[in-house]
Amino acid sequence: MAQPLVKKDDDRDDEADYSPFLGIEKGAVLQEARVFNDPQLDPRRCSQVITKLLYLLNQGETFTKVEATEVFFAVTKLFQSRDIGLRRMVYVMIKELSPSADEVIIVTSSLMKDMTSKTDMYRANAIRVLCRITDGTLLTQIERYLKQAIVDKNPVVASAALVSGIHLLQTNPEIVKRWSNEVQEAVQSRAALVQFHALALLHQIRQNDRLAVNKLVTSLTRGSVRSPLAQCLLIRYTSQVIRESANNTQTGDRPFYDFLEGCLRHKAEMVIFEAARAITELNGVTSRELTPAITVLQLFLSSSKPVLRFAAVRTLNKVAMTHPMAVTNCNIDMESLISDQNRSIATLAITTLLKTGNESSVDRLMKQITNFMSDIADEFKIVVVEAIRSLCLKFPLKHRSLMNFLSNILREEGGFEYKKAIVDSIVILIRDIPEAKETGLLHLCEFIEDCEFTYLSTQILHFLGIEGPKTSDPSKYIRYIYNRVHLENATVRAGAVSTLAKFGAMASSLKPRIFVLLRRCLLDNDDEVRDRATLYLNTLGGDGAVVETDEDVKEFLFGSLDIPLVNLENGLKNYEPSEVSFDINSVPREVKTQPLAEKKAPGKKPTGLAAPPPGPPSTVDAYEKLLSAIPQFANFGKLFKSSAPVELTEAETEYAVNVVKHIFDGHVVFQYNCTNTIPEQLLENVTVIVDASDAEEFSEVASKPLRSLPYDSPGQTFVAFEKPEGVPAVGKFSNILRFIVKEVDPSTGEAEDDGVEDEYQLEDLEVVAADYMLKVGVSNFKNAWESMGEDFERVDEYGLGPRDSLAEAVNAVINLLGMQPCEGTEVVPNNSRSHTCLLSGVYIGNVKVLVRLQFGLDGPKDVAMKLAVRSEDEAVSDAIHEMVASG
Repeated sequence: MAQPLVKKDDDRDDEADYSPFLGIEKGAVLQEARVFNDPQLDPRRCSQVITKLLYLLNQGETFTKVEATEVFFAVTKLFQSRDIGLRRMVYVMIKELSPSADEVIIVTSSLMKDMTSKTDMYRANAIRVLCRITDGTLLTQIERYLKQAIVDKNPVVASAALVSGIHLLQTNPEIVKRWSNEVQEAVQSRAALVQFHALALLHQIRQNDRLAVNKLVTSLTRGSVRSPLAQCLLIRYTSQVIRESANNTQTGDRPFYDFLEGCLRHKAEMVIFEAARAITELNGVTSRELTPAITVLQLFLSSSKPVLRFAAVRTLNKVAMTHPMAVTNCNIDMESLISDQNRSIATLAITTLLKTGNESSVDRLMKQITNFMSDIADEFKIVVVEAIRSLCLKFPLKHRSLMNFLSNILREEGGFEYKKAIVDSIVILIRDIPEAKETGLLHLCEFIEDCEFTYLSTQILHFLGIEGPKTSDPSKYIRYIYNRVHLENATVRAGAVSTLAKFGAMASSLKPRIFVLLRRCLLDNDDEVRDRATLYLNTLGGDGAVVETDEDVKEFLFGSLDIPLVNLENGLKNYEPSEVSFDINSVPREVKTQPLAEKKAPGKKPTGLAAPPPGPPSTVDAYEKLLSAIPQFANFGKLFKSSAPVELTEAETEYAVNVVKHIFDGHVVFQYNCTNTIPEQLLENVTVIVDASDAEEFSEVASKPLRSLPYDSPGQTFVAFEKPEGVPAVGKFSNILRFIVKEVDPSTGEAEDDGVEDEYQLEDLEVVAADYMLKVGVSNFKNAWESMGEDFERVDEYGLGPRDSLAEAVNAVINLLGMQPCEGTEVVPNNSRSHTCLLSGVYIGNVKVLVRLQFGLDGPKDVAMKLAVRSEDEAVSDAIHEMVASG
């Protein structure tokens, strides 16, 4: 008989599956709830029934309105019992049932009685329940009791009142804000939880008043906050004040930094860690400020508590991203964590060491990583992969061992994000480390042989088509690519056909073999695959037709599409079939089509049938049609660019005016969009008098007045200037709106015959260098940069002076040049001390321009910048540097 007993005790699975509530039904439990009505209550049995009811509620069981009401009234009868345990269950049950307003009245008197009871446990729980189920009307009646409870000597009662206040602040903020004095008194309590809850509530009351929060932090950092929990809260509020003050002060001093540093010597571990983390997360933190925090975290690395080791290594991991040298002193301690039983700690230790280690430690680290990669989740594996990629870029000579490691884990099981992270890493290493190209491409070829993700297969095939033909022996990749045509789905097969065509274009010796493979693809059962094969055979000359020149073929296959796809789609939709074929050069190259943005008075609507015809469409192409239809401007040639509208009046003024700058090769046309916001006036003969005395290279040649400008009906008037052809002339223009104003009879809507000439001063307008640059993106900046060549490259360094942040400096230069950021490089990571930004555009004269900006902090606030420009014209490269030098 002993054996089965032992077996049952050892069988943990059976124990895990067992539940005391297994198989209970709502109907049966509601029947059991009748025991609440017994004259002689059994507290133990009643508690068991309430437990079952709570279990059903928390499992998602819904009670009908009748059932909930019956249970609620039955539970209220249990207030007769003096059993403390049962009373606590009653409180929980009432909170969970959340009775309706008419039912709350039944239990309110009992709860209010408990709230003034001599039993502290009753008082605390009654406060929590009342505040949960009551509304604003009843709250005013019990407010006096709640204020008294906040300053009660019993910490359980005081905490209950304060936590209730935190919840009530969301629904009845005006009432809770009246408790400030009592809450302030509770902040000085000796009870740890009371002080913690009081500080949390006081901050929430004052959170929208920055000055009040500042005063609160100032007073508490000077005083003595005893509770470790409250101290942690205070550190967080202090960090918030430091961040906000950093945005408003220009001095290098940090307020409250001494307080944070002092907290590093606190006796409570949670406070020490909170202070250390707060210091490491300060914006622009210096090495001197970091040192004490890093020292404390280093001590935590050898703690016997896993939570402290994890917290410390995670924080150091974040610091290593921005200040790797500051974390170097902790490397020996972190190496001991690689064998930690907690895999999360080991992973963070490894990735931190990869960021901070030196070249000699790489091989040792890689051996240790290999041992536990199979034991961790994909999200941690991705972190390791990204760290290895950074390490490989840091130490290119170690690319062979690191690339082999990436290829080995690529063959193992894993989800899409994990595999994508590995593939992205290999691609980046191939691009940045020339010696790794051929081995890296072979690793990718082997991966697509057994890749289950269509997206990754197509991306790798596209990359193979670009980099494969440039290798010493392109033919060795053909087998892998053509296998995809036989073994994959239609999307991957189409991608493989495009890749084969790229090999045929770049490697002349392979062209006959490529033609054979492409002709086989003509028999594919998918029309996209067949169409691509036909197109490429025709382009490469494989069908016997006249072949395009090599330059045209390479431009077609490898050239970047410098036209936004949205604009191309709209152009194709608007194209009407005719004898004239679709001209891709007619598609606007602006990244965003700019609307005319005629300003209207707020809340006004067009006057229905009386309104004039709508303005022209909101595309750059529409602007060109509009201007070419005006005889004075018809001979200006092709429109190069139209700017975004620039406001020349403030909001809510009598007349709303904005201007669009239209740039031609030898002219600039200002289109003034005007709106009359006064119903009692009609404006006639509306013109803008432009003073170009501060723009010496411009001379006015034509203008087109606006005959009539009724109320709330936008109209346009134009002024054209001549400038030196092909020259990016700049200057400032002052503007005065001149018109004849006629009074309008509100009853008839007719204007008087006689009018009065009047003027209205507008804001000044500037033509800047960025107006001569079109924002045109490139799909692959590195390829575009290399194909542009070094013939007209110009490189120089500039000091940008003190800036609030690196991001502010990056945005300022982007706006100055008016170019399109590429590959998301306009976003600067937090706390970065250096950043590279890639820009592309088309300069006036249709000259393609690429810019590589490298920013770095030179001192606390000063920003230095290295500017490299490549273009198709030497003069344009020089002009870009001149824009930065004069800007």
